[in-house]
Amino acid sequence: MAHPPDTALDAIVVPPLRELGDGFHVRRALPSPKRRMVGPFVFLDQMGPHTFPAGSGLDVRPHPHIGLATVTYLLQGEIIHRDSLGSVQAIRPGELNWMSAGRSIVHSERTAPAARQVPSPLSGLQCWVALPQANEDDTPSFAHFAASQLPAIDGEGVSARVVAGDCFGRRSPAPTLWPLFFVDVQLQPGARLEVPAQYRERAVYVVDGSLGIASEGPFDAGRLLVLTPGAGVMLTGMGPSPTRLMLLGGEPMDGPRYLAWNFVASSLDRIEQAKQDWRDGRFAPVPGETEFIPLPELPGRPVSYP
Repeated sequence: MAHPPDTALDAIVVPPLRELGDGFHVRRALPSPKRRMVGPFVFLDQMGPHTFPAGSGLDVRPHPHIGLATVTYLLQGEIIHRDSLGSVQAIRPGELNWMSAGRSIVHSERTAPAARQVPSPLSGLQCWVALPQANEDDTPSFAHFAASQLPAIDGEGVSARVVAGDCFGRRSPAPTLWPLFFVDVQLQPGARLEVPAQYRERAVYVVDGSLGIASEGPFDAGRLLVLTPGAGVMLTGMGPSPTRLMLLGGEPMDGPRYLAWNFVASSLDRIEQAKQDWRDGRFAPVPGETEFIPLPELPGRPVSYP
């Protein structure tokens, strides 16, 4: 008879704080030396919180992706997304941008001109989800969902929104191609929520406040807590103020993935081809944009995940 694990936690990731300029920071929780992937999630950044001064803003120039879907979810502020399909979309708190790169896509992310006239806050998360091998070379696509389209869950001291995938008996309309979940949760002090054992790989990212997991904790903001596979795990809001967290994970992918710069693929050859295509200008441009991010020097062999 199998015995329950001694701990609810398989790994604790404390992501480093990285400055991208003008005091704007990100915390990169995935990939990390302790955990490369959680389900299909190969990348997780927390952006901010940061307030850009008047006259400034986010300016991520056009750059390419293959083999993944980007998942952008804001907690504060606004970003204007533009891509090589011709999409132009403002994303605001509680909304979801789901961009599936497939064989190739290029996009930019910027603060709108009007928002630059005054100080503008920005806080949120961006993830990359690896595409199944059968879909890595699909036609690229883009979808946007208003907050009202994402299923909401309310309980005693708990409010949650299923941003992507399927969890707690609710399903997001995002066009996922692999079993996964990505859920925005707020716990009032002392409130409890069980993370179901629906998926083999699960993690909790603490955005704000303090969290207890089973009998362990408290864990402060800026921690990725990878749960041990198996039974459901109880979460408890432990701070004097509400705790904000993201639940994420899914089933293990159908084989390893390689990651190099903005490219994800199950094949090293496909990574090398994407690098050469970007150098040679063979990716479709973003309409109305003339800038781009050059391919950086990428030392050594791309990292294999997991």
